Amino acid sequence: MKAKTPLARLVVHAALITGSLLFLFPLIWMISTSLKPIEETMRMPPRLLPSHVMWDTYPRAIMYESNQLGYIPFLRYALNTLYVAGLGVIGAVFSNALVAYGLARIPWRGRSLLFGATIATMMIPGAVLMVPIYVLWRRLVLIGTFAPLWGPAFLGSAFNIFLLRQFFMTIPFELSDAARVDGCSEFRIFKDVILPLAKPALATLALLAFLTNWNDFLWPVYVLFSADVQTLPAGLSTLQTANAVRYDLLMAGAVIASVPVLILFVFLQKFIVEGVSRSGVKG
Repeated sequence: MKAKTPLARLVVHAALITGSLLFLFPLIWMISTSLKPIEETMRMPPRLLPSHVMWDTYPRAIMYESNQLGYIPFLRYALNTLYVAGLGVIGAVFSNALVAYGLARIPWRGRSLLFGATIATMMIPGAVLMVPIYVLWRRLVLIGTFAPLWGPAFLGSAFNIFLLRQFFMTIPFELSDAARVDGCSEFRIFKDVILPLAKPALATLALLAFLTNWNDFLWPVYVLFSADVQTLPAGLSTLQTANAVRYDLLMAGAVIASVPVLILFVFLQKFIVEGVSRSGVKG
């Protein structure tokens, strides 16, 4: 409902600002803690703003050397994660778009049944599949490499297929029919007609795939053993082990890890809103 009176608009804006501050507070506290002196990170009662700003926390977090674990290659962890997330985005967009197109735009017998079975797999907890997937990658002799991290993205995901399929259903079928009349193959229709119109959904999928790979902690810990191939979440865990109560360094590392995600969201937020809203228009 649109607020029609000045008082109503004031109440609505106040509620929205309050809600925004509640969601932003963890990020603000994280940045503030990363700039505090070490003694203030454990102060009781805690204070939001540091007494004086410690800008050198970030260089020390990036180039930290522990007495127990030695040099911690924080930038190497970031580059490894960026590599895995980039391949994960490419695989997710390519594989899920192909499957979703076949389920949404091409009529064939058993399509609805297969789509229902695909959606049903979303009810299987991911933790249940970790052991058999680990055994599979172990038999492929790829444990300890990046392949188990980005490889599954090329096999599709039930949620991503559902998201793109719902969006593809909102694109007028007359466009595909006109392209067929002009002699276009099915793949060319998919590439030149559907994909350009599906940029909002593809941007949403790309961001979700990037977040999944960027924030993944448990799976990399299981399949990566060498410090040179660890990802950023596991690297932050190593930093925490090396600095039991150095919350300033931990928060500095967390802020650095959050920057790429925030930048992507700023540039893609318009496409994300449009992609999510249009994906639920037609079932």
